[in-house]
Amino acid sequence: MGETTDTTIIVRVEKDEQQSGRYVIHFEHAAPLNVHEDVMIKYRLLKGTEVSLSFMEEIIRADEKNKAYVHALKYLQRKPKTRAELHRYLSQKAYEAEIIDTVLNQLEQEWLVDDASYAEAWLEQRVVRHHKGRRLVQQELKQKGVHARHIARAMDALDPEQERESALHAAHKKWRQTSGEPFLRKQKVAAFLARRGYPSDLARQAANQAASEEQFEETEE
Repeated sequence: MGETTDTTIIVRVEKDEQQSGRYVIHFEHAAPLNVHEDVMIKYRLLKGTEVSLSFMEEIIRADEKNKAYVHALKYLQRKPKTRAELHRYLSQKAYEAEIIDTVLNQLEQEWLVDDASYAEAWLEQRVVRHHKGRRLVQQELKQKGVHARHIARAMDALDPEQERESALHAAHKKWRQTSGEPFLRKQKVAAFLARRGYPSDLARQAANQAASEEQFEETEE
């Protein structure tokens, strides 16, 4: 009987014509491997190289990590994502948890995933552009899996004047959509702002100010 061996030799390296940046590595006594160019270069997978079977397992895992990393980069090209959103996306692609965590850690080290900055940017965007209050935005960030400490830091950094102007803008718009007695209209506006996530005292102040300014404009006309 012939002796078994745990090593093999690369007999041929071919470019994969169907997948950009990937190569097919052919071995003497093992099935071929399809790997990314980065993996091929890192592990010096050249013709004539002797490779152990255990080393091949490491190559396979390295290529899986590379695939997950590329998938993550493509997902991030659309718009910034939180770590939890990326974890959920890569899990749906059936990558192992260990590989996902490794990729996410690398992305954080490269500042391509930064939940702290994401929380601040998301909060400002939702308050300034979409006229939502901090409580509603805080809930959105929780649903996106952002850690509580990042959310708290973002809330502390929010300019109170920005939130006040946001609430007033929303109050003016809602006032023009209501009808009835001024007192009831103010109540409707304040309740609307509270549902939008503004603190109750700010909601009342914005409703009162919007009512005064709108009524003044109506009398001027």
